[in-house]
Amino acid sequence: MRNLALILIIIGAVNWGLIGFFRYDLVSSVFGGNLEIVSRVIFAIVGLAGLYAISFFFRNRESTQS
Repeated sequence: MRNLALILIIIGAVNWGLIGFFRYDLVSSVFGGNLEIVSRVIFAIVGLAGLYAISFFFRNRESTQS
């Protein structure tokens, strides 16, 4: 689940980078315009992955001590 969330976050970050630098929305280009249902679902899933990733900050990390 964690790896899937990280992949979705990377997709979202790359998409936002393309929008910011080149005004090009890759997700909307591939799956339809901003109002298309598939694009909206993908944006929502990426958003949920981002919210899930917030929990990464609060998890205990294993420390490796020699």
